[in-house]
Amino acid sequence: MARRPPPPARRRPVLALLLVLVVLAAVAGCGTGPSLENRGEVDAPPGDSKHLTVGSAGFTESDLLAQMYALLLGRAGYGTRILSVTNREIYEPALESGRIDVVPEYAATFADWLNAKANGPDAPPVGSPDLTATMTALRRLATPRGLTVLDPGRAVDQNAFAVARSYAAEHGLKTLSDLGRSGLPVRLAAGDECVQRPYCEPGLKETYGIDITGIDPKGVGTTQAKQAVQSGRDQMVLTTTTDATLDQFDLVLLDDDKHLQNADYIVPVVNRARAGASGVTDAVGRLNTVLTTDDLASMNEEVDSWRRLPEDVARSYLTSKGLL
Repeated sequence: MARRPPPPARRRPVLALLLVLVVLAAVAGCGTGPSLENRGEVDAPPGDSKHLTVGSAGFTESDLLAQMYALLLGRAGYGTRILSVTNREIYEPALESGRIDVVPEYAATFADWLNAKANGPDAPPVGSPDLTATMTALRRLATPRGLTVLDPGRAVDQNAFAVARSYAAEHGLKTLSDLGRSGLPVRLAAGDECVQRPYCEPGLKETYGIDITGIDPKGVGTTQAKQAVQSGRDQMVLTTTTDATLDQFDLVLLDDDKHLQNADYIVPVVNRARAGASGVTDAVGRLNTVLTTDDLASMNEEVDSWRRLPEDVARSYLTSKGLL
């Protein structure tokens, strides 16, 4: 069950999307790279524009990553601005055209999105739990569109499943396999689509043998879903590996020890004609040397729970790691 794009609660009204379209049209002069959709070949040399637009998908984690990219690029001598666009249907074509130059993405989800765009919505998915295979498929799909996918680091934001800490202790649960072996009946708080998504209820049953007795349709990682597990109404909740609020509800993640979930490692994607040169890729790639899943979850918490600004959190983190 691919987590991207962000849940509906994070989406903005149609009016906001129309305003984004106006903004993108206004900055069209900043992008010289034409859209390469359906061209099949990319022969332009990697570009090195000194003024770059960094895209964000408009939710906390994407905002943090965009801020870190912009700060690293600024340190390397590039002028930057950040443009928040909450809809992939808008920001991906803007990335192709050079109106956006670099954006944080999620390997498996973006691979499947490009695959559906190229081959139709019913095309078999190409994202998988295998990172190498996923990256190969992603780059094969991105290159004809004038996009370069940089190397993934260690940070991954996948779907994940959490239970109450007391429940895990009582039954000796550390992994999803443990839960399957326990034979315990499990009511799962998740989105209603979980019933048919292969990485949710069907996968939990087939891969782990977990006895899912029903889906409580409270959404992915919502406060209501976590409260349902905290209270004992439900036994498990679908969330993500970078969820910053689990401790607040006394919940713990169960390890996906059989690798059911796709390889949604964080990858920077750049417009090759404007930002594919080594100056950009080296600057952004420095984040791979430090950023972990736990780091990202901690930064999400600082923004979502402590109400710190993403730019301040990003700057503090990079400074603490010696990157600024």
